[in-house]
Parts: sequence; C-alpha cells; structure tokens
Amino acid sequence: MIPPEPQDQPVIELSDIHKSFSDLHVLKGVNLTANKGDVVAMIGSSGSGKSTLLRCVNLLEVPEKGRIAISGEDITFKPKGNDRLPSNAAQVNRIRANLSMVFQQFNLWAHLTIMDNVVLPQRRVLKRSKQEARQRATDTLRRVGIDDKADAFPAQLSGGQQQRAAIARALAMDPAALLFDEPTSALDPELEGEVLRVIKSLADEDRTMLLVTHDMRFARDVADKVVFLHQGRIEEEGTPKELFDNPKSERLQQFLSASVSR
Repeated sequence: MIPPEPQDQPVIELSDIHKSFSDLHVLKGVNLTANKGDVVAMIGSSGSGKSTLLRCVNLLEVPEKGRIAISGEDITFKPKGNDRLPSNAAQVNRIRANLSMVFQQFNLWAHLTIMDNVVLPQRRVLKRSKQEARQRATDTLRRVGIDDKADAFPAQLSGGQQQRAAIARALAMDPAALLFDEPTSALDPELEGEVLRVIKSLADEDRTMLLVTHDMRFARDVADKVVFLHQGRIEEEGTPKELFDNPKSERLQQFLSASVSR
C-alpha cells in the first residue's frame, strides 16, 4: 500500500492520550483528528479535560501516554521517571511555531504596542525581517479590524480588542492550525460578539481550527465536528447537527439541556 502524501495527513492527530495531575487522571485515552480545513469544537462541563487536551496538542502539557502527530510528524518522547518529556527541543519549537494558540486572557505583552506584540514572535520564531514582519502584522491587524490600534498599548484597548490583537498575532505566524482556549470567556457579553465574528470569519476561510468553547450556539454555527468530553473521555462526537439535534448519550442530553436553560 502506498503511504499518503504529506498533504493528505491530518493536521492534528491524537491517539490514546492520557494526562494526570498527581492522583487526578484528567484524560483517559482520548483520540482526536483534525484534517486540513476542519473546525473542531470541544464542549463539555468544567473539569472534563477540554483545555488540558488542547494544551497537550502543542505540549504546554505533556501527556504520560499516547501519540501526538502534527501534519504527519510524530512528536518523540523520552522517559523521565514515571513520566516522559519531549526528546527533541528543536522539534517542539518547530511544532509550536506551526500551532498558534489563543488563550482566555489574551497574553499580550503590556509594555509593547499592539504592532510590536504581533511583530516580535515573527522576528524571534520565524526569523522574518523587520519590514516583512511589520507588513504581515499590518495585514493581520486589518484582518481582525483593529489596524487603527497598531500604536496603542494593550491597556488602552477593550477586552474584545485585546483578544482580536491576540488573534492577529496568532494569524501572523501563518500556522497550520489555530488553537482557541475559551477565547471569549473573559469578555463581557457585548464584547464577546465581536471576537466570535472574527473567529467565524476565519472558519469560513477553510482554516484548520481546534476550539474549546462554552458557547453552544457558536459551536453549532462554526464547527464541522463537535467533540463532547465527559470525565476525561470523548463521550460523543459528530457533526453539529448530529450532536445538538440528536444526542445519543444521556450525559450529553443532560449537558445540552443545562446549557440551553442557562
């Protein structure tokens, strides 16, 4: 059998992922795949393992067991006591450069302007020239609608504008996939909409995205596939129509009922 060409490989492939914190077994054998252009939304109650799984993708958390492959490249590990660590620092840096993550709390550098926040990672990680990095920053800030804030500092922006700046910074790295960890949970409802509109527009551009979200309407509107985690396992997965219109497991039915009633 002829192996698939690299472009046919999943962008993100997780197999049998286990992660514990002391005696707490958070992830209990999770399998997840995102192909090029897929938008995968992860839903579930607090403590179900959604954010931990997302952080395992780019090795902000290292699973004790399981396989992680990015664009067909397996991340290699070495044992450390009862744990393990990535065995190739250069590989980790390369993988992380190809997976841009947007956090709940923006994580902008307060002492830098918005322009410099977007330029600096490109210069340090991608080794782009100052001119090239600034042009890419201008393009992505325009893309998220805040190019007029390029010379402002984070504290001078609203929460929604700061999160859009964080998205611009992620986009400027031209990643294979964007990872979003509850990108609107720190925002007031009136600011949440502007960020969700930007993310939905990115999904419409056929970008590969993995999202952790508490917003069921957003998950339904933007995702190609929805994954419901419960107690560290994938309880159910499928298209938004399958999960939201015809949930099979009792636990998902309860979760959706509680989400709608809030």
